[in-house]
Amino acid sequence: MHILIWIISGVLAGWLTGLIMKGKGYGILGDLVLGTLGGVLGGWIFGQIGLSATNWIGNVGVAIVGGVILVVILRVLRRA
Repeated sequence: MHILIWIISGVLAGWLTGLIMKGKGYGILGDLVLGTLGGVLGGWIFGQIGLSATNWIGNVGVAIVGGVILVVILRVLRRA
């Protein structure tokens, strides 16, 4: 059930991540996929360090953190 919440939160987080991480962007669909993957990554990272979100807003925040991390990684890989 937690993964489903991460994914749903990630859809919203992808859009918000696109606003935070200004640049060329990935388009609407790309932002949504990025946010979904960011939600899963953020949930996993926070779980590994022993933290968890207790409400929906916290889940969106975790997904935004994961999305930002993914954008940073993608930008570094594009430059390489």
